[in-house]
Amino acid sequence: MEPLAHPHSAPGPRRRARDLGIVIGHTATGPLDAITDVPGVRVGHTTVRRQPDVHSGVTAVVPDAVDPRAPLPAGVFTGNGYGKLIGTTQLTELGALETPVLLTSTLSAFRVADALVGWMLERPGCEEVQSLNPVVGECNDGFLSDIRARPVHEEHVRAALDAASGGPVAEGCVGAGTGMVALGFKAGIGTASRTPELGGQSFTVGVLVQANFGGTLRVLGRTVTPRSLGLDAGGPAPAAETGSCMIVVATDAPLDARQLTRLARRAVFALARTGAAYSHGSGDYAVAFGTRPGAGAPVADAELGPLFEAVLDGVEEAVLNSLLAATTTTGFGGRTVPALPADRLLAALAAPALPPVR
Repeated sequence: MEPLAHPHSAPGPRRRARDLGIVIGHTATGPLDAITDVPGVRVGHTTVRRQPDVHSGVTAVVPDAVDPRAPLPAGVFTGNGYGKLIGTTQLTELGALETPVLLTSTLSAFRVADALVGWMLERPGCEEVQSLNPVVGECNDGFLSDIRARPVHEEHVRAALDAASGGPVAEGCVGAGTGMVALGFKAGIGTASRTPELGGQSFTVGVLVQANFGGTLRVLGRTVTPRSLGLDAGGPAPAAETGSCMIVVATDAPLDARQLTRLARRAVFALARTGAAYSHGSGDYAVAFGTRPGAGAPVADAELGPLFEAVLDGVEEAVLNSLLAATTTTGFGGRTVPALPADRLLAALAAPALPPVR
């Protein structure tokens, strides 16, 4: 099994939401409309495929300034806790991020955490570190991948961390998004950014999602299903009430851990805009971190509105990007999940709205 690394996280050929004229909110994006617009944030993927049964991988969100001896302020919010978010209790207790944030498949999360600890202990300056809190999130890719094979190993984790870079971020069926399914369509990794103004100064908020949750897709207020677009996967589909979503939020605004937790909360709220079901079996989490500790007094709570809006709009767009970037995939057990076709989506959005059923 050969890992397919994406050292520069180059985007695929499919169009993103804004390329199609689908604009969420009114706040300007960063130059890349990606989490890497936040200065000092890099992303790396390793994709692990073995046809036809393995479609998995790992994604690393790496803040340059992260260091267990001088952790970054961070917050975490759980919308529904059916998941294995490693490191959450210390993150909640101390509001401090000591490692990059890694995303992967459910049963691979524990190997990924161990590999992350090993990688961190080898960093310059960490020779005396004796305690470390790895943060690893996961979603279940068992519908399309042989999850029990636990195909993500240490070399895949190190490849994603070592290859993490700034610039455009690969989306869709890459890294931790390789086997993901959301809202009835093939999904995966998606990202977006916003540049809100606070007190006359511009800041950047970037988000990255690992979309794998149930519900019924809504785009600009329109309900969209595979059936409404004339798609037939020719087999079973994931149950609409199952699935999860991991969200990572980064910002260069001077926020403390409590305020970052408030941002994380809005990130999970934003999934409702896309049609998320928040079901019993869904693990819906957001981790938010700041990249500039000690950059000044925290923003006043009463002024956080533009940041909240930036997160809400960014997550909604990132989920849509994760769907538009993904490609139809046939995986474990011959199951097939269709991609969201841009042309049919645009036609559906342009069609007259149906009258309400009475």
